Amino acid sequence: MSKIRRVAVTSPQTRLAHARRRSRHRWRVVRLPAGDTQRATTLYRAQRRSGVPALLLMFALLLGLPGVFALFPGLDTARLLGIPVSWLMLAVLPYPAMALLARWQLRRAERLEDDE
Repeated sequence: MSKIRRVAVTSPQTRLAHARRRSRHRWRVVRLPAGDTQRATTLYRAQRRSGVPALLLMFALLLGLPGVFALFPGLDTARLLGIPVSWLMLAVLPYPAMALLARWQLRRAERLEDDE
């Protein structure tokens, strides 16, 4: 099975905004054919629905850290390599976790595109 090459897609409004800067002529809004519009709308809604769990997990991670610190006040005194664990949790933990969430969501969105 051959791998489909992915391309970056920008909205028609973005393309028009860039084109207007280069050209001073009148412009018109680009319209998709009816079938493409329906497929794009369906895909957009499906990807938006599939993004909700990743978004909720990200908010739980970021907003849950203060709760963890409240439940475990000893994290302020515990040290790892001379740095308080609570600081490490704030400075280091969220970024790899958000990168993993983003990768997970990207894979799910690509799967929806492939199924389309």
